[in-house]
Parts: sequence; C-alpha cells; structure tokens
Amino acid sequence: MPVVLQAFRFELDPSNVVSSALASHAGGARFAYNWGLRLVNSRRSQRRRVAEQAMCEGGSEREAWALADASVKVPTSLAALRREWNEAKHIEAPWWAENSKECYSSGLDGLARGLKAYYDSKAGRRKGPRVGWPKPRKLGGHRRFRVTPGSFGVVDGRHVRLCRIGIIRTKEPTTKLGGLVDAGTARILSATVSEHAGRWYVSFGCEVDRPQNGPADRLKAVGVDVGVSHLAVCSTAVVGVTEADGTVPNPKHLNRWARRQARLGRELSRRRGPAGRESPPSKRWKHTKARLARCHTTVANARADGLHKLTTGLARSCVTVVVEDLAVAGMTRAGTGKTKRDKAGLNRAILDASPAELRRQLAYKTTWFGSTLIVADRWYPSSKTCSACKAVKAKLPLACRTYRCDHCGLVLDRDRNAASNLASLAETVATTGTASGAGTSQHTLANGRGEERSMGTPRCSSANRQDGTSPTRLDKTVTATRQQVAPNPVLVGSDR
Repeated sequence: MPVVLQAFRFELDPSNVVSSALASHAGGARFAYNWGLRLVNSRRSQRRRVAEQAMCEGGSEREAWALADASVKVPTSLAALRREWNEAKHIEAPWWAENSKECYSSGLDGLARGLKAYYDSKAGRRKGPRVGWPKPRKLGGHRRFRVTPGSFGVVDGRHVRLCRIGIIRTKEPTTKLGGLVDAGTARILSATVSEHAGRWYVSFGCEVDRPQNGPADRLKAVGVDVGVSHLAVCSTAVVGVTEADGTVPNPKHLNRWARRQARLGRELSRRRGPAGRESPPSKRWKHTKARLARCHTTVANARADGLHKLTTGLARSCVTVVVEDLAVAGMTRAGTGKTKRDKAGLNRAILDASPAELRRQLAYKTTWFGSTLIVADRWYPSSKTCSACKAVKAKLPLACRTYRCDHCGLVLDRDRNAASNLASLAETVATTGTASGAGTSQHTLANGRGEERSMGTPRCSSANRQDGTSPTRLDKTVTATRQQVAPNPVLVGSDR
C-alpha cells in the first residue's frame, strides 16, 4: 500500500473560554512572526551600515560585506530565531507564559519558511514565480497556529486535545482518524488550528497507508471537458457522477448568493470601519463583516463539496482520466474595452467553476485509487479536432457551440467533441507510451520549473511535473503536448 500525505479537518465546538484561548494562541503566533520580522529587518539595516562604513574607510566591497557578515548576525533559520526569541521574550512579551510555546514557535517557523523561500528564489534555487520579502501579519487577518507532535492528540470519537488548552469537543466525529491511528495505518505529523468566518477548525496532517482499491467494473478512459454552462462534460456517462448524457450540471453557487453579498458589501461600506488605533471599527461594522464572511464561506463550502464529489467519483470509477491544462489566468484576464469590465461576468463564471481546483484534486485522488491522470497541453486543439476523422479546423470561435466537420460532416456539441478527443489521448498513451512529433523535447519547455525556451520550436507544457519527480514512469500522470497539423495527438510522459 502506498504511503500518501492526507489531512483530516474537523470543526471544533469550543466554549467561550476555549475560543478566547485559541484566539490568544493565534495572536501569540502573529506577534512572534512580526517580532522576528522586525528583528531581521533591523539586523539587515545594521549590517548594511557596517558595510557602507567599511567601504568609506577604503575597504573593498567584498571585504566590507565580509566584515559586516562577521560582526552582525542576521537570524534566518528557525533555530536562530528561537534563540533570539528566548533571550528577548521576557522583555518584549512578558505575558508569553499565558500561551504554549508551540504558538510562538509556529510564528517563527512561518517566518523562517518565508525567508528561505525568498533567498532560494533570489539565488535561483527555487523554481516558479519570484518570491518577495515577507510582509507583517495584520491584526484581524487569518488567525492560525501550528503545533508539533506530542502536544496534541485524538482523545475519542468526539474530542481532541491541544497543548495548554485541553480537551475540545468536535462537531464532527473523529472515529475514522482514530481508527486508522489505532490500526497503525496512519501517523499524525502535525496539527494546524485555524479560524474561518468565526469558526475554529483543526487539521491533522498525516501519513496514511491507502490501499489502491476501486470497483471491478471501472471505465477504461474518460475525457473530461471543463466548462461554464456545464461544470464538466464527460466522453462517457459515469454512474453516480454524471447525468445520463455524461454532463455534470453547474450549480453556479456564486450567482445564488451574489445579491446578498452585494447588499452586505454596501452595508459594510456605510459602517465605520477601522482607521488606525485611534479610531477602532464600530460594532455594527464588525457584525456586518462577520455576516459577509459567513456568506462567502457558504459559497466556498458548497463549491468545494461539489468538486470533491465529482473528482472522487471520477478517480474511483475510471482507470484513466484525461483533462486539459487550461490557462485560467489568461482566460480571466480583464477586458481591453473602454470600461475593462466587458467580460467581468464571464471571468466570474470561470472562477466560480474552478477548473484548476478540479485538476488539482484529480492529481492526488487518482494516486489514492490507483488510477491514471493524463493532462492535455493547453495548446492541444481538443475543440478544433474532429473526434471522428481527426481533421483540425483552423479557427473555431467561442460563440460556435456546435462542431461541424467540413470533411466527414460530423455535427456534435462542441464540449462533447472535445471530451471525446481527450478520451482518445488515453489510447495513444497506452499504445505508444512515449512522445512523438516535433516540439516534444524537454529543452523546449518554459514553465515554473525554469526550463529553457527555444524560439525555433513550439512550446509544450510539463506543468504537472513541477514537484520535481522523474518522468520515467507512466502509471500515474502524463501530459499531452501541442498538436500542430498532424491528426494524431502528441504526448509527453510525466510522473507526478
């Protein structure tokens, strides 16, 4: 059985006293993070002044910075930040003993991770977008803290234990996690306590031995075309997941709650909000803000519930799932019209469907159930290719919802035609198992892994390999690349 990382999240049911203790621990983590950031900024400024003074006295730049590094130590690791905190906590935070040491260590650990990400990105050791310098955590932001093993545990099916806070009742049963721990098939690594819209949650990060079991009558390959009118259109109907015609309706949760969100937003703008420490927000502003946060949380929970049911059903019922690598950032870019809001409604609908989240969930759930995920490159013409004769159209406007082939006369719904083309990629991977055609060299890629781009060849994507795993295995996830004019799809193997 493969060992996977899995999180178990439970909503807590704390009393007023326990809620205050949780808020105090989250505040302690925020205080330690901001204190450490101020310390690092001051040490960096002091080191810069020492280097400038050394250069003014006639020293070279290299000698000046070597002297500055030797004379002024900048704590960037978690161990160094902890030593500085233990020396200064009696003066900076005389109330530190009211909370557990885990909350302060959690804030310093977040700062150390942020500093490491910044320096690695600046030195080129971290792939992907450039990471900026850590910013202070604001009061009233996302409250959270993390505890390490030994300071928490699952007491029974309805209670968990946290350091210095004690036993807390949960609104959901923890029997499943407790049973896995007792059976020895799960090991809890950490626990993160967070607050969302006035509700407290605890998330246990675990290593779980998951058996890759699935139903005996699994479908071989299913192509999934994500859209707006329908949440997804599958090439084959999946029992218990899709409708009889293979479509998954889009509930459009955001449209259902849009009027209430707009009304609460206008009401919030009329209240007296925060304007510094001298003018705190009014109680009515806080009340309206909490109502608006609960409204957004309701939409997010409903959207996540539908996506989890869809992705779990696909990963469990299908041997191979084929999806597209959509450029969501480009699809939802602001319009170029006079108002720049000419496509705001379409952007909102695309983001409400969450195509990237659907692909992310399929990426790890297919490994849970022993299935395979194939990700078609964003340049693969799934909508322009005829699913019958494989002829490729030069242009196909987005407004044209019906595909009409000029060669064989096929008339089919645009999304269903794209889903059929995606499903055919699974057969190509099964027969060839490797890439063929131009533009498939790994030296022609340019993505978050920092791969080089060759201007003389077309681009392809290996975005599903950004975790740095080897592309030698084809039993988990593969990527289909751009197709030029040839009727057969071109595939690049990849392992997630």
